[in-house]
Amino acid sequence: VLKANDMRKEDCFYLGRIVRKHSFRGEVVAKLDSDDPEIYTEMESVFVDIGNNLVPFFIEDSLLQKGNQLRIKFEGIDDEQDAEAILKAGLYLPAELLPDLEGNQFYYHEVIGAKVFDVDHGYLGVLSGINEATAQPLFEIENESQQILIPMLDEFISSVDRDKKELYLKAPEGLIDFYKSQS
Repeated sequence: VLKANDMRKEDCFYLGRIVRKHSFRGEVVAKLDSDDPEIYTEMESVFVDIGNNLVPFFIEDSLLQKGNQLRIKFEGIDDEQDAEAILKAGLYLPAELLPDLEGNQFYYHEVIGAKVFDVDHGYLGVLSGINEATAQPLFEIENESQQILIPMLDEFISSVDRDKKELYLKAPEGLIDFYKSQS
């Protein structure tokens, strides 16, 4: 059971977003940002981002549909007007509820702020973000002089060192040289 006391976004992971209303009974559909959406079908509660505050909502019923779309009936959201108030809101869960990932798999929050190295070119900078606004998500790496963008593809990820917070990449041929010629 989630408590509202002092839950901060930094202590949580982004689960998805409420994308539309589903019925006149206040049901909503959330698009989950997960490769394994089925592990979230038994949730009892979730934090909803309302006015930049994480508010706990209790789930009466949920049903996974069309891959990563979860239909949710929240306690206290009983009509379309109630549902309208939480439309487009982000959903969050405490980070400790995440299953641990192994090897080169990672959650975004685990690698943001990591030092990034290329196996051929050495230290590149710090991973400042992951840009998902593009067709292919991109690692955004900041160094003193520029931002380096590298496609987030499995074949470019050499290894992840969670303890040292380091990410080792094998960038596509010529990409790092291109950035070096720009600085």
